[in-house]
Amino acid sequence: MENEPIILLEHVTVTYQDLVALEDVSLSVPPGAFLAIIGPNGAGKTTLLKTILGLLRPVRGTVRVFGKAPWELDGRRQRIGYVPQVMSVDLNFPVRAGEVVLMGRYGRIGLFRRPSAADRQAALRAMERVGIADLADRPIARLSGGQRQRVFLARALANEPDLLLLDEPTTGVDVAATESLYELLRGLHDEGITILVVSHDVGVVAAYVDMVACVNRRLVAHGRPDEVGGNVLSCMYGPEAMLFGHGPVSHMVVVPSGSSESPQVSPPESR
Repeated sequence: MENEPIILLEHVTVTYQDLVALEDVSLSVPPGAFLAIIGPNGAGKTTLLKTILGLLRPVRGTVRVFGKAPWELDGRRQRIGYVPQVMSVDLNFPVRAGEVVLMGRYGRIGLFRRPSAADRQAALRAMERVGIADLADRPIARLSGGQRQRVFLARALANEPDLLLLDEPTTGVDVAATESLYELLRGLHDEGITILVVSHDVGVVAAYVDMVACVNRRLVAHGRPDEVGGNVLSCMYGPEAMLFGHGPVSHMVVVPSGSSESPQVSPPESR
């Protein structure tokens, strides 16, 4: 049905051997949402994303994507676009940007079949959509961090997805490129794509998304960015954490316990 959640997790627990990575997490994502999963390092954000993708299976609870378990999606998997962390990609592999984007069509092409003219056109449209069509012949290793992330985003868009999942898309990217990428994602969201982005940059994502899920092994809170207040930040980052708002993007500030000094404001992390 049209109003059913596009992603639904109910009481999900995920373990790595004897280590609990996620515990009793329930999350509902409606179609058309722009959701950020935020939390500190090691909180289980990437584990949650991999569970939604079906790369990990919970030991308890249920996961549904488009109404089915993600490992049972079959042809519906083409409706999902995925942008991994750049650190998980071998940048020394001799491949050009256009070839990377074309890889996004392989789920539709199938094994041992050559890309058609329609596949190449879809890849070109995806590159134009993110503003990198002029980089098609450039080796991936010779791109900047921001350009590289747009290549991987174009690869995900080449499959023409309804759901876009991104894991820490601003890792290794400077502040200007980070804001430019989120502006691009907001435009894709306005076109009707449901977007879920994993990030630890609380202040940055709050300026762009319409929903936030705060994860620290458990789901600490879930709602609109303006509902993520001091209690949530304290639970996730410690009692000295706060958001300092100035300009279009808020910054995370941590004041040392017992300090009488004014807080030192640092720019948002660009990794």
